[in-house]
Amino acid sequence: MKTKLFRTLDNFEIVVGMDDVSNDILSLQTAHPRDLWFHVNAVPGSHVILKCGESGLLPGKENILLAASAAAWFSKMRNAGKVPVHYCYAENVSKPKGAKAGTVNIKKSSKIIVWPDITKLRETENKE
Repeated sequence: MKTKLFRTLDNFEIVVGMDDVSNDILSLQTAHPRDLWFHVNAVPGSHVILKCGESGLLPGKENILLAASAAAWFSKMRNAGKVPVHYCYAENVSKPKGAKAGTVNIKKSSKIIVWPDITKLRETENKE
């Protein structure tokens, strides 16, 4: 699985899928049901997971903004200015029957508008 791994300043982990197959694995198999899932609205891009489900810790607005900004950065909207990003719990992400890799349905999502940016994140070594 091809992913990039980042940490926020208060040590939450953000995982970014780097291709369609990795997006599927990350979103549908790797993510804890209570992790937060992010994707740019209606545009191709990476699926992003903010790891918080296993710990049960609430990530706070700043960490949600950072994960959403990473989703915007790793999308076709990187140079577009402010970008709408949908997010929800990973348990609300599903795959339509017969859909190609990287295609998902989401329910019970929220939307946040962010600038594409990863400068406030620390990239860490992937353990794979």
